[in-house]
Amino acid sequence: MIPTKRNRSFAAEWDCQDGILISWPHAGTDWAYMLDEVTACYVEMVHAMLDDDERLVIVAPDGDEVREALGPDVDWQRITIVELPTNDTWVRDYGPITVFKDGQMVLSDFTFNAWGMKFAADCDNLVTSRLNEQGIFNMPLVNCRDLVLEGGSIETDGNGTVMTTTCCLTAPNRNDALSREQLEETLLERLGCIKMLWLDNGALAGDDTDGHIDTLARFAPGGIILYNGCDDPDDEHFEPMMKMEQELKELTDVDGNHYQLIKLPLPDATYDEISRLPATYANFLVMNHQVLVPVYGQPENDAKACQLIGQAFPGRKVVGIDCRALICQHGSLHCATMQLPKGALK
Repeated sequence: MIPTKRNRSFAAEWDCQDGILISWPHAGTDWAYMLDEVTACYVEMVHAMLDDDERLVIVAPDGDEVREALGPDVDWQRITIVELPTNDTWVRDYGPITVFKDGQMVLSDFTFNAWGMKFAADCDNLVTSRLNEQGIFNMPLVNCRDLVLEGGSIETDGNGTVMTTTCCLTAPNRNDALSREQLEETLLERLGCIKMLWLDNGALAGDDTDGHIDTLARFAPGGIILYNGCDDPDDEHFEPMMKMEQELKELTDVDGNHYQLIKLPLPDATYDEISRLPATYANFLVMNHQVLVPVYGQPENDAKACQLIGQAFPGRKVVGIDCRALICQHGSLHCATMQLPKGALK
């Protein structure tokens, strides 16, 4: 039954945090061909994160590789390395999802099957439960493994509403036995929310997640949605993003209020040898005192995106992180991180 009172609540990303979980790139991942470049990106991310007051939990098969890459000039008192095997680095999609349940905060562990069984996920699917077994968490871990759910596929305004995309949640090889209506009811119950908002348009070219919401539209405090815009009629994204914008204008929260919309620029098209890469400024990470924003070596677009995101998070410092390496494997900054709320860590 869909909850009608706030006995449960999917935690907003801007709630107070204990730390950030990341998964370190290594030679056994798809990063092998450009390991130096992506490692440099992770080092930059770690230094930026440690400028906040949070702790870091770093999952890696070989902790010595992490220590060597970061060197002595970081605050090792705030870093915990947990040696675990991993298939890939996109911990947003296999890390724990936080829900307030009956007055208690719990960490929910859903099944991760690599975006509909596109890639190997045997190790990543077990990271959250293995972290729990090693005593990293200070909260109960709830087994939700009868459902496939990726953290990047859902957004919450922290007030009972979940936003997602139809193309991802109803894609094949995830929860095929459930209709959209059954999936909505089940997820609202598990996440403790009252209302689900579905977007039918806007997916980025090159996105192999089937259209994660965290690449398209993101909530901010005070009833704000930041979203990708496209003003170039010759760009392949122009029509789908115009349609997404119209959908966003019609959305309302649990009290029937429309959201305030802030349109982010779309980065200039970037390609690898085969196809367009899914660069997006919507893939930012909110921390206690900062917002880390992916940037792509495009000074005008980068500056505009940082300025607009800063408007939505007053009082937080906006820090750009060069994510040109990350998008080479079709993800960005938010995809590579998972926030751990206050009280989550021992």
